[in-house]
Parts: sequence; structure tokens; C-alpha cells
Amino acid sequence: MLLNCDLGESYGSWTMGLDAQVMPHIDQANIACGFHGGDPVTMRRTLALAAAHGVTVGAHPSYPDLVGFGRRSMNLSPEELIACLHYQVAALEGMALGQGLEITYVKPHGALYNDMMSNPEVRAAIMQAVAGYHRPLALMLQATPAAAQHRTEADALGISVLFEAFADRCYDDDGSLLSRRKPGAVHGRERMLEQVGQLRERGTVTTVSGRELPLQADTLCVHGDNLEGVQAIQAIRALVQGN
Repeated sequence: MLLNCDLGESYGSWTMGLDAQVMPHIDQANIACGFHGGDPVTMRRTLALAAAHGVTVGAHPSYPDLVGFGRRSMNLSPEELIACLHYQVAALEGMALGQGLEITYVKPHGALYNDMMSNPEVRAAIMQAVAGYHRPLALMLQATPAAAQHRTEADALGISVLFEAFADRCYDDDGSLLSRRKPGAVHGRERMLEQVGQLRERGTVTTVSGRELPLQADTLCVHGDNLEGVQAIQAIRALVQGN
């Protein structure tokens, strides 16, 4: 499995994450496009870090919700949502080309990601946005028991998909992430490494009720918001590589 991380989310004088410390240990950088976090200077610096470490770059667009960090759902029409995604991806792509990089995939952020997974109309608009971009891009979405259906939807539009699992999140029995409002939603380091090992060895996770749930994941989402998170990513990298 590859490791992916949401990066480039600092904005102005506000710093989010430890991008420089995280970048050497991941395979894919999901870079914010300015609508929930990120600004032109941050985007440029994050792209430079990715180039220096040979990390694949993806666009990390969101609802236009800078104040709420993209964590609030918005009732956009399909036309508005498609245009919103094209605007963000194109901005990041233009800056990436200036550094000899190419955007290869799109991973929606926050509420937009959650809505994509739960609302077929939102997911259809996002897939149409990816399919209608001027060149091929993959779409990253959550690995769930509905993965075959989601792949069929993507195939119908001629786009490829990357399914991701989460290292530090507890899963509900239906394959969704357990709500952060519920106890045990976020794993501590020991349980997180157990889940990564289980995914690597058996391709499953253990849900909140103890059920073993198969997940076919291409990539694993990790978080480097603090020094402890960076250390956890290093441990996950060693585990995934079999060290």
C-alpha cells in the first residue's frame, strides 16, 4: 500500500501540519487548493517539497469554505460543484507545471469527501468533474463494501479510481468511519499500527463491534499534524515495507 497525506493546508500566518517532516515518508501528497486551506506561497512550497522527495502529487479540493476549513457541507448545484473542482485543480496544476510536476489524481477534502461517499448526486458530480477535466486524472475515494459499485460508476465515465483506507480511524460495521462523536473513533498509536498490520497481511479491518471487514485499499491515509503524527507515519512506513 502507498501512503497518502493531506498537506499544504497552511494559510497566511496560520500554520497547519508539519509538511517538511512528513514529505520524506509518504508516496502521495494531497495538496490543498486554496478553498479550505493553502495559499499561493504554501502551494508553491509544498509542491517544491514533493518534487524534492519524489512524491506523487494530487489535488485536494473542497467546498468554498475557507472559514470553516471545508468541514461544512454546502448545497451546490452539479454545475457549480464541477466548476468549483475544475477551478481548484487547474490552479494547482498550473503551479505544479511550473516546477516540472504533474497532478495525477483528485482527493476531495472534508465535508466534500464525506458527501461524496454518502450522497450519490454529489459523487456523480465529482466523477463528472474528474471525467470532464482536460486530461485524465484518477479519483481517490474511501474503500468500503460498496467499492465495486463505485468502480462501476467510475468506469462508466472512463475514469480510474484509487481506494483508500485510514490508519487511525475506527470503522463502523457498514464500512464507514465511526463518527468522531463516538468513543474510540480515533485509534491510539498501538491500535493504529495493529490496524495497518491487519490491512497489510489480511486486507481487512476489525470494526467497532469486532467484525472483520474486507477492504481492498490501494493507499493508506496518514496524518502529520504534529510530531507524534510524524513519528507514527515513520512507524507505519516501516510496517508497510515489512521492516
